[in-house]
Amino acid sequence: MRLPEPGGDRPTEPRPPEPVQSARKGLRQDFDARARAARADFEAQLKQRKAEFGARNEALTARTGRNLPAAIAIALAFAVVMLAALLIWKPAFMVVAAFLLGVAVYELASAMRFAGRDVPRVPSVLAAVGMVPAAFLGGQVAALFAIIGGIVLIAVWRLVEVVLAREKPPAGHVVRDLTNGLFVQAYITLLGACIVLLSAQPRGELWVIAFILVVVAVDTGAYATGLNLGKHPMAPRISPKKTWEGFAGSVAASILVGIVVTWLMLGLPWWTGIVLGVLISGSATLGDLTESMIKRDLGIKDISSFLPGHGGLLDRIDSILPSAAVAYVLFLVVVH
Repeated sequence: MRLPEPGGDRPTEPRPPEPVQSARKGLRQDFDARARAARADFEAQLKQRKAEFGARNEALTARTGRNLPAAIAIALAFAVVMLAALLIWKPAFMVVAAFLLGVAVYELASAMRFAGRDVPRVPSVLAAVGMVPAAFLGGQVAALFAIIGGIVLIAVWRLVEVVLAREKPPAGHVVRDLTNGLFVQAYITLLGACIVLLSAQPRGELWVIAFILVVVAVDTGAYATGLNLGKHPMAPRISPKKTWEGFAGSVAASILVGIVVTWLMLGLPWWTGIVLGVLISGSATLGDLTESMIKRDLGIKDISSFLPGHGGLLDRIDSILPSAAVAYVLFLVVVH
């Protein structure tokens, strides 16, 4: 007997009528069209929001002279690194400090060379980096000897360059180069030594964190108040965007944060927070104005392009450097 072939007796499914097929096809096309329209509308809205954000950011940058999102991101990155070094294993802070000061010295020396002032970069960086372990491990005397030795090395290096040069520069230019090299060490290395010396003290890491928080409060208070209320320029020839209203806001913010950090972190009377806030509001503002004067003297907008679209590293620590000296002196007065 012959068996039926597999599927031979399976009934075929009836095909839907033509009108039903047409209706289904129309529904699919309508759904696809709506999906494409929704996607196009979403992309248009996203592009519009991006353009609006870019326009607001450009307007904000034009008013304040800085890219705020980039500034916040960079500040957070540095904060994480510094906190980890200070709180997890304090000697690791030597690496962080050496990197920051070495890069800052290199930036300023390079900017001076760009302006025609031949400040040797290699010995300048070596002097700044060598100061860090000397200050952290040896204290004030070792730090002072390291700085003086670095200045001597820079001077000798420059004089050797002059002797070996085929075309001898004028004596006045050589003196200018030597004084500029001295200024780089006094401005960055000497003030930076105060941070390292302070961090090496018992509970010094808390003092470093505390005074940097006050510096951040100065910057934030000046930014917020100056942006919304600023009308009277503070130093129009040096820094046109700084206003007296912004300075008043920075003083108020620094006092408030100073009281909080001295009370909660340092265990000191509340009035020391007022002293810390007032002094650092002045030193931070002075540091910012000093760097603005340096850039105007050199004829540049930013010290370097180390941070793309955001200027140099020195542009970010200009307020911290003189404030470190204030915090270290206050530590010696209050604690010792």
